[in-house]
Amino acid sequence: MRPANVTVPIIVLVMSNLVPVVGVLLWHWDVSAIVMLYWSENLIIGAVTVMKMIAHSPIGGVFRSAFFIVHYGGFCAVHGLLLLSLLLHVNDPFGQLHWPFFFVFVELLVNVTHKAFEVAPREWIYAFLSLCVSHGVSLVYNFFICGERVRVSGQQLMAAPYSRIVVLHLAVLFGAWGVMLLNSPMPLLLLLIAGKIALDVSAHIKEHRKLAQQADHSAAQSASKSVVAAQ
Repeated sequence: MRPANVTVPIIVLVMSNLVPVVGVLLWHWDVSAIVMLYWSENLIIGAVTVMKMIAHSPIGGVFRSAFFIVHYGGFCAVHGLLLLSLLLHVNDPFGQLHWPFFFVFVELLVNVTHKAFEVAPREWIYAFLSLCVSHGVSLVYNFFICGERVRVSGQQLMAAPYSRIVVLHLAVLFGAWGVMLLNSPMPLLLLLIAGKIALDVSAHIKEHRKLAQQADHSAAQSASKSVVAAQ
């Protein structure tokens, strides 16, 4: 018997986040490789969010997704630029920009993503793919099987990634800064990974518990209105 909060997505989440431990112990990853990996997870979250919005409302979701890709893409691009400049001292990670109007924000993200994967360790792709699997399992299990698709609004879906990025990445960046000051000793790198896993699990449980509570509240209101109407 598993505890109530320990769902399949949480088990997969923890397992996928343990891959960086292998990176530190066997492939000698430093703090920059780990933090850039966590930045790349934002790309996965953005892609999953677009899928959710379109599945939730095929017509409205397309328009929301277009706005989201430009806005969220620019947000992630600037975030990635700061990390590449501060941690890896990469010059001009934005590259040449040619796309017109607001599409330039998407081009920024494409260029920064290309540079991030270019400077990442070769084995980094295994950790990235494991994070893709984790978010894919959560999408199928929570959004489709458990019915979150009918409990949320398009606006909630579009806003959800931002709060996660701000809270999680501020914590990771401050932790990484401390690790770098101490010359990246292995125990602190492992502690950084453990802290990220703890934050991830906590955020996951709170997010889906909140959605469940909203659904219960809506069901109770509907039942109450039905009783009143019947009287």
